[in-house]
Amino acid sequence: MAARGYLTMAWPREYGGRDLPLMHQVVFQEEQAMARAPHRDLSTSINIVAPTVMVHGTDEQKQRFLPPIGRGEHVYCQGFSEPGVGSDLASLQCSAVRDGDEYIVNGSKSWTSGAHRSTHCILLTRTDPAAPKHKGISMFLVPIDTPGITVRPIRDPNGLHYFNEVFFDNVRISASDRIGEENQGWYVTTTTLDFERSGIYRFAFNQRNLDEIHELARETSWRGSSAAGNPAVRHALADQMVGNHAGRLLAYRVAWMQSQGMVPNQEASTAKLWGSELSQTISQLGMRLLGLYGQIDRGSKFAVLEGHIKADYVNSVSRTVRGGTSEIQRNIIATRGLRLPRG
Repeated sequence: MAARGYLTMAWPREYGGRDLPLMHQVVFQEEQAMARAPHRDLSTSINIVAPTVMVHGTDEQKQRFLPPIGRGEHVYCQGFSEPGVGSDLASLQCSAVRDGDEYIVNGSKSWTSGAHRSTHCILLTRTDPAAPKHKGISMFLVPIDTPGITVRPIRDPNGLHYFNEVFFDNVRISASDRIGEENQGWYVTTTTLDFERSGIYRFAFNQRNLDEIHELARETSWRGSSAAGNPAVRHALADQMVGNHAGRLLAYRVAWMQSQGMVPNQEASTAKLWGSELSQTISQLGMRLLGLYGQIDRGSKFAVLEGHIKADYVNSVSRTVRGGTSEIQRNIIATRGLRLPRG
């Protein structure tokens, strides 16, 4: 995909892109998700790190960081979450202490997706512990093979290894790898999260599941006839179909805003909130149709639809937590979108 320019359709040519409209890349990502093609390892690099460098990086950083990402050579994980911090990202404690032209990093990160397969980490650290929590944070792009970094696996409820703990023990990183000004990392991060939450792939993935659940309802016998003939099932499917189509339009709105040079905020939170919560109700509908067959793992000859619905049902719980909890998204929508006062 990198060789054909599929990863960087909308990037400027000077960074290895094709200067195509952003919507070309959005449509490709949508089709990629519909086909269940692998994309997670590169999504952080392409959809989060690269846009952040384009907005906040220096000219030298753009020349240094962007081309290897576009060629698929540098794969990033996201070092944001920490043990005990939860949804309050601004309370992070992983420290970076200035030492000449370097910083010394100590601390840990948790739930770091794909760290064991990454070459680099986009890392948030606390550089001024005396400042208010939102004003003492800095962002760095760090090679994962830097001495002092240790990656340990966390297995998810499906038994798969994708999450990790990452430990930093007196890790020295160059000041030239800092993105944005020192102690201004929170404001850089808000751009990063806005790009992360715009993903069209959520709704494409939901649609693929809905299409399969629809076929399952046609083939499932319920009281002597097809389950799809039951009004309750039909109405439930229709609700999910309409909801996902609305969500797809929300995601396209975010992509359009990005194509116009705007940085979406509450719009991106709305798309993220809607897509992650909808994925739960879709998988719950599929599990109700499967009945006891929904407990069968992938790999069994008795697993319906190769066990996709059961695996997605288990995985969907985390979708309203990772990337910013639903509660955080509602707060953003309320305060920045609806201009409601803080309680």
